[in-house]
Amino acid sequence: MIQSFRAKIARLPRTLQMCVALLCGAVGGLAQEPYNIPGTLLVCLCAGFFLHAGTKNHWHAARTGWLFGTGYFLLCLTWITEPFMVDAGRHGWMAPFALVLLGAGLALFWGFAFGVARAFGSSWALVLTWPLAEISRAYIFTGFPWAMPPQATVDVVAGQALAWVGPHGLMLGGCFAAWGIVCVGHWVRWGLLAASFGVLIAPVPNTDIALTDHTVRLVQPNAPQHEKWDADKFPVFTNRLLDATAAGDAPDLVIWPETALPYLARHAGPVFAAAAERARGAPVVTGLQRYEDGKYFNSLVVVQTGGIVSHTYDKHHLVPFGEYLPLAPLMERLGLRGLAENFGSGFGAGPGPQVLDLGELGKALPLICYEAVFAHDVSGAPSRPDFLVQVTNDAWFGAGKGPLQHLAQARMRSIEQGLPMARAANTGISAMIGPKGQVLASLPLNQAGFVDARLPVPLPPTLYSRTGDLPVTLTLLVLLVLTAGLKRRKATLSRR
Repeated sequence: MIQSFRAKIARLPRTLQMCVALLCGAVGGLAQEPYNIPGTLLVCLCAGFFLHAGTKNHWHAARTGWLFGTGYFLLCLTWITEPFMVDAGRHGWMAPFALVLLGAGLALFWGFAFGVARAFGSSWALVLTWPLAEISRAYIFTGFPWAMPPQATVDVVAGQALAWVGPHGLMLGGCFAAWGIVCVGHWVRWGLLAASFGVLIAPVPNTDIALTDHTVRLVQPNAPQHEKWDADKFPVFTNRLLDATAAGDAPDLVIWPETALPYLARHAGPVFAAAAERARGAPVVTGLQRYEDGKYFNSLVVVQTGGIVSHTYDKHHLVPFGEYLPLAPLMERLGLRGLAENFGSGFGAGPGPQVLDLGELGKALPLICYEAVFAHDVSGAPSRPDFLVQVTNDAWFGAGKGPLQHLAQARMRSIEQGLPMARAANTGISAMIGPKGQVLASLPLNQAGFVDARLPVPLPPTLYSRTGDLPVTLTLLVLLVLTAGLKRRKATLSRR
């Protein structure tokens, strides 16, 4: 039946074949937030192997993979237009170009994977090249692994494998299952299909979570991006932060979101003092901007009793075009200034991951917004922390898809490391995340307020936290070399 159906697609006009590839890729996007239908991820992967098996040569396969990936990324990344609409008069014209160029650009990785696999002459090679393409997407040109297929698994049993093999190992497992379903014998196919769907629809079992005695307060001021830097609104949003900090019983730690304060750090002394007073002895972690040695930094500081800053962390993994302009002289000549233009060529980058000692609460690894997208950044911490802290301004990402997907990525980092995460987001979703990715307490989108939550106890170090991406990458490369050797051996034997 599969062979017959594949033959029918091959007989379609080229335009219709292209539309089928786009549509199949878009189906995979339904696995991601806000649709959150993880079972469609398996449908997407199987469709990829199905389409690849019907290609005629490596160029046909590359085009098919690129179209397939374009459909997937266009559906997943529609939120990318939101930052350009904050100041629509200046940047709105860029929005459709950003979506199309980003979606089609990321799809090049999938097109390359499909083309190389076809050059090997078997669909098995795609089991190896597709995860390698995703690894490349996470690292090349500073990386952009947003909407990685395993991101759709945080609510289901399959996602718990992140603690063992990380996102790329889980991608390899998904590709292997899809290859078996599409390309292997009847009984293997149905067994893999049942098992794969089972782990993609079964929710994570509820288990008791060990909690510390420390209460963390996550404050969500809900400052819309178009009002965030309006001087008339500064007192409104600052007072929301201070009032939420002073409410109720004193917590053990207070966290405000990314750039929560509209002042540079050197001008924020009075607010630091007011925050410390209202926190009643608890440290206050807040995001804000710093200026030093001719550079602006997107930073996080820890404010102690008396308004004294005990720790400063500068974001090191910056957003291209949003926080810095790659190849700035060339881009400016082309008229592409990006969203970072108010800071010259953008923000300065910090030296790298940094663990902050917060005394009785333990050690925290700070992540500012975009940094939580990268599994290898969290793995690159100089020492193992007791918990993760993410401060973010998801007002940039709109009112739905972007913030929900960003939260899913934060949950991935907790599962991978076996660490809880305290996440404060300007417009939401602020959440306390358990070490298995569970959302233990949260505030909904676009609601001002705060939530108090007990800090969970970290789990023992996971296998992935010890190994990172290197074992999976080496395994894929070795298997690809062996596959090439087998292909060459078969070709030699066939000529005899």
